[in-house]
Amino acid sequence: MKKQKLELTWIGKDVRPKVEPRILLGDPSMSYHAKHRVTSTDLFDNQLIFGDNLLALKALEQDYAGKVKCVFIDPPYNTGSAFTHYDDGVEHSIWLSLIRDRLEIIRRLLSEDGSLWITIDDNEAHYLKVLCDEVFGRRTFVANVVWQNRYSRSNDASLSLSHNSILVYAQNPDKWKKIRNRLTRTEEQAGQYKNLDKDMNGPWRAIPWDAPNLRPNLTYPITTPTGKVRLPPPGRCWSRTEDQWLEIVETGLAYFGKSGDGVPSFKQYLKDAAAIVPNTWWPHEEAGHTDEAKKEMHELFGKEKAFDTPKPERLLQRIIHIATNPSDLVLDSFAGSGTTGAVAHKMGRRWIMIELGEHCHTHIIPRLKKVIDGDDQGGISQAVNWKGGGGFRYYCLAPSLLQQDRWGQWIINKDYNAEMLAAAICKLEGFTYAPSDAHYWQHGKSTENDFIYVTTQSLMPEQLQALSEEVGEERSLLVCCSAFRGDANRFPNLTVKKIPKMVLSRCEWGHDDYSLNVENLPMASPPELAVTAAAPASSGRKSAKSVDAGQAGLFDGGDE
Repeated sequence: MKKQKLELTWIGKDVRPKVEPRILLGDPSMSYHAKHRVTSTDLFDNQLIFGDNLLALKALEQDYAGKVKCVFIDPPYNTGSAFTHYDDGVEHSIWLSLIRDRLEIIRRLLSEDGSLWITIDDNEAHYLKVLCDEVFGRRTFVANVVWQNRYSRSNDASLSLSHNSILVYAQNPDKWKKIRNRLTRTEEQAGQYKNLDKDMNGPWRAIPWDAPNLRPNLTYPITTPTGKVRLPPPGRCWSRTEDQWLEIVETGLAYFGKSGDGVPSFKQYLKDAAAIVPNTWWPHEEAGHTDEAKKEMHELFGKEKAFDTPKPERLLQRIIHIATNPSDLVLDSFAGSGTTGAVAHKMGRRWIMIELGEHCHTHIIPRLKKVIDGDDQGGISQAVNWKGGGGFRYYCLAPSLLQQDRWGQWIINKDYNAEMLAAAICKLEGFTYAPSDAHYWQHGKSTENDFIYVTTQSLMPEQLQALSEEVGEERSLLVCCSAFRGDANRFPNLTVKKIPKMVLSRCEWGHDDYSLNVENLPMASPPELAVTAAAPASSGRKSAKSVDAGQAGLFDGGDE
C-alpha cells in the first residue's frame, strides 16, 4: 500500500503570489552614522528597509541568498486583538498563507550554517511548526524553546499563560550544531561546583561514571581505593570503556565520595566547563520578560510612545549569541520597535531590518540613533560595554516597474529614471547591476563575458551593428530596448528583447501591499468554496474586526 503524505491544508493554500523583485532606493537623509569611529570593528553597512516585508525580502533575495547567518522574526501572533501599531487579528488561513510566503524566501536567504528563530504563542504555534516542517523539511527542526515571558499569574484565566514558544530551525542541523555557541554559566550554575578536597585546579563537581545502557564491553569491575569492587547499578553500564576509566584514574580525576568506596565518578572542573549547551527552558531570570521589555521602551521613548509587544534585549542577546559570531549577518523582517537591530548592533553583528509600519520612523530610527550615539545605556549596553559607533543606511522600496496607462496597457512606470530602469531590469534578468564608466552599453553582468544593456530607445539596424562590433566575438550582450528594427538574429553575440513585453509575465505588477490585512483574504464561491486570487489590497490599514459576515463565515472554526 502506498504511503500517503500528510500535510497541513487550509483555504487558499494554493494561492501563491508572484512577487515582483523590486529595487531598493537609498535615502541618505534618513540614514545615520556615527561622526567618528569608536572602535576598529564599527559596522556602517547595516540596512533599515521601509516597506512591505514580502516585497522587501524578494528585493534582498538576489544579493543575499545563502548569506544570512541568523533570521529572527516576531510575526503577528494572530490573537484576534487589534494592536496600536499593526493589525494582529488576521484570519487563520490567510495568516498561514502569508507566513508561508515569507518563510519560503527566508529559507533561500539563510546560509548553509544559518538558523531561523520564530517567537509565537499558542494561538498558532502548533500550526506554524507543521508549516515550517513543510517549508524547511522536518529534519531541519532543532527545538521548541520555551521562553518564560511572564512571571506573574492571571487569576481570571483558566490556566495562566507564562510562556511563548521560539521555534528554531537550521538550514543544516549537523553543521549548525558544530558552529553554534554555548552559553556562559550563571552564578547559580557555577555554584554547583565546590572544592571539597582543596584541589589545586579549583572548584569541581562529580560526574557519575554509569549510564543508562546495557553493553557488555561497558560492564567491568572497578576497584575503589578501599578495595571494594564496584559494578554498574542494575539495568545500567559504565559510560565509557575500561581503558578510558584507567586514564581517569591515572590523571587523578577519579572520585569515590568522601568515604573512598562510593559509586565511581570523575571530577569536572569549573575552569574546563565555563560554557554550557543551551537548553530549551529559558526562565525570565536568564532571558528577560515582557515587563522588562516595556521598561526598556519607557526609558527610550517614555510611556506615551511605548510599543505594545516589545521583546527584551536579553532575549535577543541570547539568540544572537548562540546563532552568530561578530560580523555575521542578522535579519529581522518584522522589525517592530527595532530590538533585533539594536541588540545586533551592540554585539558587533551586521543587520538588516524590514518594517512597514510608521513606527519605523517613530520608534526604530530614533532608537538606533541613540544606540549609535552611545546614548542608549539600557538593555544589554552595560553587559557588552557599549559606547556607540557604526551606522545604518535607510532604504525604501521602489514603486512597481510597470503601471497601466489610461487604456489599460502596461507601460514603464513614469517615476523610473534611466538608472532605476537599468537596475530593475538587471534584477529581473538575473544580472548584477554594475554600470561601466568605459562602455555605455555595460549596465550589468552575469559573468565576466556576459553583459546587459538597458535603453528606452528604439534601436535601428545600424545601431545594433555598431553594438555587435563593439561587444566583439568573445563577449555576449543582452539588449533590452523599447523597440528595434531589422533582424536581430543576424548578430550572434546579441540577444535583443523588448521592454516591457519581455517581463510582463514574470510577476504581479502594481501590487504594493502583501501585509497581514483582511483585504488580502482569498475569496470563495459558495457552495463549492473554489479559491480565487485576492484582488490587490488598498494601502490603508484595516482592523480584522471590520471583515464582513460573509467573509468571516468562510473561516468559522478554523482555529478549533
